[in-house]
Parts: sequence; structure tokens; C-alpha cells
Amino acid sequence: MVTETEDPPIVKVTPLQQMLASCTGAILTSLMVTPLDVVKIRLQAQRNPFPKGKCFMYSNGLMDHMCICEEAGSKAWYEKPGNFRGTLDAFLKIIRNEGIKSLWSGLPPTLVMAIPATVVYFTCYDQLTAHLRSKLGENETRIPIVAGILARFGAVSVISPLELIRTKMQSKKFSYKELRQFISQKVSEDGWVSLWKGWAPTILRDVPFSAMYWYNYEILKKWLCEKSGLYEPTFMISFTSGALSGSFAAIVTLPFDVVKTQKQTQLWTSESHKISVPLNMSTWVIMKNIVAKNGLSGLFTGLIPRLIKVAPACAIMISTYEFGKAFFLRQNLRRQPLE
Repeated sequence: MVTETEDPPIVKVTPLQQMLASCTGAILTSLMVTPLDVVKIRLQAQRNPFPKGKCFMYSNGLMDHMCICEEAGSKAWYEKPGNFRGTLDAFLKIIRNEGIKSLWSGLPPTLVMAIPATVVYFTCYDQLTAHLRSKLGENETRIPIVAGILARFGAVSVISPLELIRTKMQSKKFSYKELRQFISQKVSEDGWVSLWKGWAPTILRDVPFSAMYWYNYEILKKWLCEKSGLYEPTFMISFTSGALSGSFAAIVTLPFDVVKTQKQTQLWTSESHKISVPLNMSTWVIMKNIVAKNGLSGLFTGLIPRLIKVAPACAIMISTYEFGKAFFLRQNLRRQPLE
């Protein structure tokens, strides 16, 4: 009599372990990429000093944030005087004159939002991918696109109101009571949808970016593994795949990034200076205005700085995330009882 043997249980990385891996990746990415943006902002401020109420974009490598100057000539990190001849010169002089910690100025408040957003995004992507593969099969090429779109859509929608509140708190010293009054006033005047101001251009930039990024990443990772004769990707394969797929997605979605920056800058400059500017223009109208004023190249303003920031950020984040998942998978295998 032949008895059927049960298949051994499949060992997987748990959602909590995925969250820990993505959290580690978010912190490491922020620590390594933030100095690039700090130097970029200091160089911009040197060429064109920031007046009171001036808005500028700050990024920790994972998320863009709107910052507002409180006072002209203040000693804030983005307005400290400097005579920099270039990026490397700025790095060296900031370290020598202000200490190495100055390269991570402004990091703590952005991490408060970047870490939750990244954890939600990467964990949702992996969970959605696993679910879709169980339904559609392992070789379905559309899975990374669908999972990437849904994961990014959810992450942006959750974080968008927090971005609005955080930016408002930067523009002026607010007590929690005043902040609550501000939110209540916005909701009573314009409805709950007002808390998602800037959501549309962010979605138009981030959702296509996510779809292209994950599709290209999975294709490149699989191809490099086959070329190397490996079943699982190494750290360098994940790093290279992340950098290349992130660069391609950044180039294609740059026009929507330009629109998002312009829309948010107009919003907060208007509130700071009480200037009446047309804030309700659609994304397409803003794009047409940019093309009419600066030509098609105007939609790709800041391409090189964006690539310099996005490529290493994507590479560091995904390689750290994959490394973390592989580490937890090995731990789970060791804990599995021997049959």
C-alpha cells in the first residue's frame, strides 16, 4: 500500500518582516541620499537667496517635501552663508565649517512621513504580488504593473493629507489647537477633498513611475539572474536593476514632477504672501503653459538632478529591501522543524 507524503510547508517572509526590511531600506536610503539634496539646496540658495515665504523642494531620497523659509537671512540650514564653487567643494566646506551633521539637516521631520509611506508601499506591493501570482500564475508579466499601481495609489492617498499638514506647520509656528482649527476651516470651506490638494499631479507622477519601475525591475532582475546562472538575485543584481529601472521611470514621469512642484509652490507662496494666483488650473493646463513659455524642454527641467537623486535612491532602497527579505527567509528556514 502506497501512502502519499505531504509536501513540506512553504516558508515565506511574513508581512511584519517585509515591513522591517522596508523600514531598514528607508532609513539607509535617507541617510545616504539626503546629503545630495542638502548640498543642492545650499548651492541654489547661494545663487538665488531665499526670501521670506520662498518655497523649495527638499527630498530625503524617498519622498519630496515642500519647505518654506520663515525669515530672510535667518540661520536655518538652507540659508547659511557659503562660497561654494561646486558640489564637491560644497561637501568639503560644509563638513569643515559646520560639521558633518549639517549634511543631514532637515532629515528627522521627513523621516516621520517617509518611513510609514515606504513601509506601506513595499509591503503592499509584495502582498499584492503574492496574491496575484497565486491567482494568475508565476509567469504573468502584468502582475508587477498592477501591484505597483495599486500599492503606490494607496501609499500616496494615505500620506497626502499628512504632507499638507506638515507643510502648513513648517510655514508658521502652530500649536496643536491652531492646527486643528486650520484643518476644520479647510474642511468646512472646501470639504474633505481639500486635504488632498496636489494629490492628482502626485498620482500622475508616482503611479506611472511605480508601474514602469516594478515592471522593468522584475524583468531586469530575472534577466541578470539568468545571465549569472543564479536562482535568487544577489545584492548587486538588485542594486543594478533598481538603478536602471528607477532612472528610466524618472525620465518618463519628469513632466508630471515639474507640474507637481509648480502647483505646490504656487499654493504655499500664495498662502505665505497672500498673493492671488490661479491655483485651480488643471495639470494639463499647467503643462501647456510651460510648453508655451519654455518649449517642450521646459517639461524636463531638472532632469540631471532628478536622475542623480532617484537612481541611487531606488538602487539602495530595493537592494536593501531584497537583502532584508533574504535574511529573514534564511532565519525562517532555520526555525522550520525538521520532518
